[in-house]
Amino acid sequence: MQRVQQGDLVEVIAGKDKGLRGEVVRVLKSKDRVIVNGVNIMKRHRKARPAPGGQQIPAQIIEFEAPLHISNVMLVCPVTDERTRVGYRFNEDGYKVRYSKKSGAEIE
Repeated sequence: MQRVQQGDLVEVIAGKDKGLRGEVVRVLKSKDRVIVNGVNIMKRHRKARPAPGGQQIPAQIIEFEAPLHISNVMLVCPVTDERTRVGYRFNEDGYKVRYSKKSGAEIE
């Protein structure tokens, strides 16, 4: 079980976007990185290129969210609306769940 999962609200704690919040769009588990919606926006310049059917795709500048290292984001507690560390415990049904260390509330 990951500390940060897809759909979680996180806050950036280091880097150029420090203090910004966003929802996790994707978790790249093998690289320990996350992609956060609206954070760490990068630009790529694409050359004009041919398309099928004799058409031409024009040159363009593409903006996209680049991955952040997972250590540079913290989960936002759903109860207190502050960033918090994540712990694990077993609930009454015997399932392992994440919980907020700040408030003690379970995180779905």
